[in-house]
Amino acid sequence: QLQLVESGGGLVQPGGSLRLSCAASGSTLDYWAIGWFRQAPGKEREGVSCISSSGDITNYADSVKGRFTISRDNAKKTVYLQMNSLKPEDTAVYYCAAVFHRIGGLGQGNYDYWGQGTQVSVSS
Repeated sequence: QLQLVESGGGLVQPGGSLRLSCAASGSTLDYWAIGWFRQAPGKEREGVSCISSSGDITNYADSVKGRFTISRDNAKKTVYLQMNSLKPEDTAVYYCAAVFHRIGGLGQGNYDYWGQGTQVSVSS
């Protein structure tokens, strides 16, 4: 069974950067599309970015376009989310999720396996 573990969260000042990692175990990652989601206090979980199983297709929420970059290294069974120019409104718990399909999209209902999340806090 696929297991996902996020890491890389923390406290950063506005304008700063963080790189989140989503490490998979229990299966090769080659056939799994991956999505990053976030949930801020009092808000619903939202899709942030996603990447196809081969890494050739990516998609981003409008709120993070131009600031976040998703990538993957299937040999290392890890997906990354590079977050630049962070804003206070990016503060949330960030989750990665996987679906056994070429493309998953930004809808959380499309995904079957989830990590436990990592906290990202953007504050001065």
